Amino acid sequence: MTDRNVVLTGFMGTGKSTVGRVLAEQLGHGFADTDGIIEARYGPIPAIFAEHGEGTFRRYERDVAEELAGRRGLVIATGGRMMIDAVNAERLAATGDVFCLSATIDTILERVAPAGDAASRPMLAGDDVRGSVERLLAERAPVYAAFRVVDTDGRTPHDIAAEIAALVTA
Repeated sequence: MTDRNVVLTGFMGTGKSTVGRVLAEQLGHGFADTDGIIEARYGPIPAIFAEHGEGTFRRYERDVAEELAGRRGLVIATGGRMMIDAVNAERLAATGDVFCLSATIDTILERVAPAGDAASRPMLAGDDVRGSVERLLAERAPVYAAFRVVDTDGRTPHDIAAEIAALVTA
């Protein structure tokens, strides 16, 4: 088994953390969730945005990307915008294979705002959660398309992880 990392990117709610844990187990890799690392060090993401602003959060993301780029044998679940930053993308892509998990807008909304409220998602703040998802997906689409896309709609985390595992071990 290779010690190359597997990096999962994609929009919020596409399954990066859930699939990442399963994939790490299947590959015998460690697992790192960039948002989880940031929260463990600095507190809840909504509080970081509210108290320090998005710029501070993005600095934390860059620091975590740099740190993880120095490690091997990981499955890394990134925050939805982390790989939009060219420096983060370059650092992490150099360590292994990058896959972009995707889902339809309806699936994303079902996963991140099942009651129509996305209060725990600072990037979706406001009254029009669907509109925010549509706008952000459109903005990020060109970058996400640069990576190998894996659809997560209607699939189990185990099936998605098995597909990715087969691709990285082929």
